[in-house]
Amino acid sequence: MNKIFISAASLALLTLGACSGSEKQDKNVKEESAPVVKTMLVNDREVNQIGNYTATVEPELINNISSSAPNRIKQILVDEGMRVSAGQRLVIMDDINTTSYELQVDNAKANLKNVEVNYNRALELYKIGGGTKQQVDQMEIQLVNAKNALASAERTLRNMRENTVLTSPISGVVTARNYDPGDMTANLPILTVARTQPVKIVINVSESELAKVKRGMPAIVTFDTYGDEIFNGTVTLVSPTVDHSSRTFGAEVTLANSDGRILPGMFGRVELSLGTARRVVVPDKAVVKQPGSGNHYVYVYNQDGTVSYNKVELGQRLGDSYELISGVEPGSTVVVSGQTRLANGMKVRVANDTKNDSNKSEK
Repeated sequence: MNKIFISAASLALLTLGACSGSEKQDKNVKEESAPVVKTMLVNDREVNQIGNYTATVEPELINNISSSAPNRIKQILVDEGMRVSAGQRLVIMDDINTTSYELQVDNAKANLKNVEVNYNRALELYKIGGGTKQQVDQMEIQLVNAKNALASAERTLRNMRENTVLTSPISGVVTARNYDPGDMTANLPILTVARTQPVKIVINVSESELAKVKRGMPAIVTFDTYGDEIFNGTVTLVSPTVDHSSRTFGAEVTLANSDGRILPGMFGRVELSLGTARRVVVPDKAVVKQPGSGNHYVYVYNQDGTVSYNKVELGQRLGDSYELISGVEPGSTVVVSGQTRLANGMKVRVANDTKNDSNKSEK
């Protein structure tokens, strides 16, 4: 009987040991099957804040060349794209028959002479008591009206004569030509001349950046036409009024353009230095872009051996790293390799020395 009891007890112990061994083996198998990743400790640091904007070049001043009255164009002396100087002849119009305007001037002169005679006579009579003050005042009003009529007639005649030759009031570039010789002028200007020394670029500044953009601050500008060549500009105007559709504020960047190489309509990129901010910086290999969307994520390694799939807002690219606006706290450990097999909350195995990698990232 004792032998049977001992045998039963031994069997129970053997069974218990076998179960315990099996559980340990299962646990080891699960740990070994967990994805292997490499991680890195990341922290925040001061990062230069750069504002990047795009816009097209605009002239400083635009002047439309038009005739004061409809007339036929005899000759256009310049073409689109040509540079012109202030006072340069641009357009010759058909001669205008000014006979009627000259006659109006002659009539106005004769009328003024008659009114002057009558006014002087009324004034002399008043002085010797042969007239009234009211008569003198009435003649004085007629005299003023006659002088104004003559000035208006002379001005009209002068405009008609000058309108046969149209000149440029400014130095600049011809940016538009809307007619050909022989055309009758209508609503459109014949030519448009733009002053392009200096030129300006109007950029849109967000509400969060507005307080950092100041008049007089330097700007770096590049143009697709000139590759990586840098042009220096200055912020000359910051609008205090918000654009309600875009929720942005307009700011003008002026470039001297002394060599005239920058032309209206060119596409430019403007860079402004907006100070510094403390940001978490992660290696670019830690950032995962979600397929089918513009969202970016970083896997953060937790103390319990799992990973969290954190959505992040990217800032600037800094060489082989990214500035993060949000999504990862300073002092976090992020996954930098092995993300393809991961999912949120999954257990992972780390196959690197986090501290060593952290030291490398700090360098």
